[in-house]
Amino acid sequence: MACAAGVTNGWHDRPFGTGVIRFTPGTMVTEEVRAADFARGAPGRGSHGAMWARHKSVIIVAAVVVLAGLVAGALLTLRGGEQAKEASAPGRTQLVSPFTGDPVSSLNRVLAVKVDNIVFARPQTGFTHADIVYVLPVEGGLSRFLAVFSSDYPRVIGPVRSAREDDLQLLRQFGRPAFAYSGATPRLLPYIHRTARIVNLYAGTVRGYYRGLNRIAPYNLYAHSKQLLAQSARASKARDIGFRFGPPAPGGKPARSASVSYPAASFRFSWSAAKGRWLVWMDGARAKTTDNGRLAPATVVIQHTTVRTSRFLEYGSRPPYAESTGSGTALVLRDGKEWRVHWSRPAANRGTTFTTASGQRMTFARGQVMLVLAYR
Repeated sequence: MACAAGVTNGWHDRPFGTGVIRFTPGTMVTEEVRAADFARGAPGRGSHGAMWARHKSVIIVAAVVVLAGLVAGALLTLRGGEQAKEASAPGRTQLVSPFTGDPVSSLNRVLAVKVDNIVFARPQTGFTHADIVYVLPVEGGLSRFLAVFSSDYPRVIGPVRSAREDDLQLLRQFGRPAFAYSGATPRLLPYIHRTARIVNLYAGTVRGYYRGLNRIAPYNLYAHSKQLLAQSARASKARDIGFRFGPPAPGGKPARSASVSYPAASFRFSWSAAKGRWLVWMDGARAKTTDNGRLAPATVVIQHTTVRTSRFLEYGSRPPYAESTGSGTALVLRDGKEWRVHWSRPAANRGTTFTTASGQRMTFARGQVMLVLAYR
């Protein structure tokens, strides 16, 4: 059983137009009638040469218009997604998710949800359905998640928690995603309303949230994805954010596990050949979900970056702000191997490019990607 959430702010494509060329049948019929009249010797129609020249002009103009229409249609067709392409005939490329590399029937709206990761919030719900799971540092040396959904939406997601300033920079690469969060501090919340390029799913103003009765507040706020999506008609759809999928790049070294930590939180990723996935451990315990067992991404990226402090106070101090733009080094884990790579994201509205030491684009394994923004 669950009760409706009483959340306060305390705790917390345009499709481009296509010009359609229309033919006016009446014009063509009129010219044909005039030609027939001339053949019958109708008076007042001019000489045979003049009429034939005029008739040829009409035919040429019509042909040019038809050709222009065909060219315009071809150009519009070519303006589809560059990375994900749909195939309806053998030999053509299958439409795939730009977030996971998996085949999809369509590119859907992006729903990003801020999820708690304190011990009282575990196990989380809906995570195995996420395309991407970002791990970010927060105050107290702890961590929180930003889970991104597009290929598959779980029925319920949570526990939902409050936003931080660095979420906004991370979200810009998705265009105008729907962003679900429980709230923010009194200064940050109006800043989000005023400046963030999102479909704002703040729990204090939209429907779809509820409080679970099996946990204490504030670790019991959950969201129904169907209701959130019903209020997100203007959210952008999945698009290229820099990820590439395919056979592994050369140069990977065998790796059984890898670890990364914040001041008061730790993560370890252990390769499971049986599952073909990286099993996640958090603070020494297995990372589980309430719906599908273990949290096990196909690819893990430990992205080393600058972590400064936010402009907005949390509990009287400035929380960490993990930069997701700029450049640096990263460790990529896939298929039981590791690669030392370089990452670059020149602007907030751009995706992140990962390249190997030789300059080749680093490819990920198909499936969920877990990306940790770690201290340099």
